[in-house]
Amino acid sequence: MADQTTKLDVHAREAAHSRETRRLRRSGQVPGILYGGGDAPQSFAVAERALRHALAGKGAVLDLSIDGGPATPAVLKDSQRHPVRGELLHVDLLRVDLNVAIEASVAVEFVGEHEAPGVIEGGILEHVTRELTIEALPNDIPESIVVDVSKMEMNATMQLSEITAPAGITLLDDPDATVLASITPPSVSTESDDEVETETERVGESGAAPEASAEAERGDEASGDDAASSE
Repeated sequence: MADQTTKLDVHAREAAHSRETRRLRRSGQVPGILYGGGDAPQSFAVAERALRHALAGKGAVLDLSIDGGPATPAVLKDSQRHPVRGELLHVDLLRVDLNVAIEASVAVEFVGEHEAPGVIEGGILEHVTRELTIEALPNDIPESIVVDVSKMEMNATMQLSEITAPAGITLLDDPDATVLASITPPSVSTESDDEVETETERVGESGAAPEASAEAERGDEASGDDAASSE
């Protein structure tokens, strides 16, 4: 469980136009906004490295301090990343009451993949659902929901209804409609030996390999160009 918070120092800023926002990013800062909790939204800027380390730390709750002021508990609500470089471009943080449950998206983590009978037989384990929506107190939000797939057979599927939520966690997704994982047989070629043999015969009957035909065609084009030049 996320039983600890991570301190994050940010600086207040005024809402800016896109040009100023780009200048901010070039200086190594990430723009963001803090909202919720009955207070007015607050725009801020934070060092990209400090933000990255805070989000990678244990615990879903951030102790957010604006310009050295009192810490405010907040959680990451949304983020935007560069589509190619993956760097953070903007973050939305939500003020929270540590005594009030909130909704959150949590990653699904598989354990026991290599022990699953279906995988041992050569099957392919597909990670169908990668995130689950849960409800919990902010400090009880886990880093991931751990799912044991070690008993899955070939052609089996595992639904959300088959797992038990950790204490203090409510799973909000449809338990019967949410498929977590499946194991399917490996794909095999459907082309028969007769089809391969027939195709081989057709290539042999053509009298010339495709490469040779292409060379001849290029030679004909070159001869035509020479003739045109002599005229």
